[in-house]
Amino acid sequence: MTDFFHGIDKIAYEGPDSTNPLAFRHYDPDALVLGKRMEDHLRFAAAYWHSLAYEGLDPFGGRTFERPWYGDGMERAFLKADVAFELFSKLGVPYFCFHDADVRPEGKTLVDTVTNLNRVAEVFAHKMEATGIRLLWGTANLFSHRRYMAGAATNPDPEVFAYAAASIKAMMDVTHRLGGENYVLWGGREGYETLLNTDIGQEMDQMGRMLSMVVEYKHKIGFKGTILVEPKPQEPTKHQYDYDVATCYGFLRRYGLEDEVKLNIEVGHAFLAGHSFEHELALASALGVLGSIDMNRNDPQCGWDTDHFPNDPQSVVLAYREILKAGGFTTGGTNFDARLRRQSIDPADLFHGHILGMDTCARGLKAAAAMIEEGSLDAALAERYQGWQAPEAQAMLKGQRSLDQIAEGVLAGEREPEPRSGRQEYLEGLVNRFV
Repeated sequence: MTDFFHGIDKIAYEGPDSTNPLAFRHYDPDALVLGKRMEDHLRFAAAYWHSLAYEGLDPFGGRTFERPWYGDGMERAFLKADVAFELFSKLGVPYFCFHDADVRPEGKTLVDTVTNLNRVAEVFAHKMEATGIRLLWGTANLFSHRRYMAGAATNPDPEVFAYAAASIKAMMDVTHRLGGENYVLWGGREGYETLLNTDIGQEMDQMGRMLSMVVEYKHKIGFKGTILVEPKPQEPTKHQYDYDVATCYGFLRRYGLEDEVKLNIEVGHAFLAGHSFEHELALASALGVLGSIDMNRNDPQCGWDTDHFPNDPQSVVLAYREILKAGGFTTGGTNFDARLRRQSIDPADLFHGHILGMDTCARGLKAAAAMIEEGSLDAALAERYQGWQAPEAQAMLKGQRSLDQIAEGVLAGEREPEPRSGRQEYLEGLVNRFV
């Protein structure tokens, strides 16, 4: 144990009436929801980068946090690992996630950097065995270093492409060795700033080849986890090629990867794309590519990806309803891609943020489950599409009627469709009964 979280014990569930700020009021890991433990539904993970590596920066100001592990060198990296697993253990999260750059110092060469990564991975392996905490997913940071200012897979320089490929391989090896359940690729700079110096077709082919090689390597090493791509429309680049769920699915189909890769969908990224989170989840589910989620929220009064901890159960209830309707997570889970505000400088604030997020998600999950059990929303949806169960409607849908035949039938019967109410206000009121 370190002394960083002095005086903070393991966070326990104390129930809705508790006034203890360092206790869960709604997240009870052993509570049964639809016959399954809440912990197994939500599969919470803490993000190493925001919790341990973030320094309190924003676009207009520098570091506000002071942490004893900041700085270069392996000793600082090992101290950071000690604090990280103390945080994860006291929160009771079953998983964590990390980028390679979050956990190791950069070496003079890639060989040195990978050596540093592997040394930290050995420490992780021991801590994971001792605590039972697992790795939800790993990923390579291919956006922070200046070498990636024009992208990684989409870089016009093939040497950068090759360097990125080597970095991905090293991080996939570590993720596999640590029993990671997924591997994520987020193209933080896989896009463009101006078309004046960009060949979109060339860059997309490069990105398609990189992802294809990742899939090939997954099978070569016997990695049983899921390969995930994380959509984001912009920021830092003007336009990114993994814009949203629909764009990513079209990309996967073009390069023949739709059966090999799923999506890691983030609340804040859906917001930046002009979508609701539940829209992105519902579409991914319908397309068969729903994998995992990054849970956070954006500040609607700020123009960038602010990554707040979620605090509104109503904003997450429809999301978990879509996840439950899809059958729940398999290898995926709920990763808190959320950070403290730059004024929240105390160690205890890391607990307050995660408790807030975990309780919010627990309330959303319980409300979503109650909606499904009660059945009114599903019944209303089935009623709206009931006409498609008729034999003639099924014949149209299954391609057993041509355009001419359908038109002939309508003209012969002189049918005039009678509009029916969408009952949106009723359905929104129905949701409010459960939140």
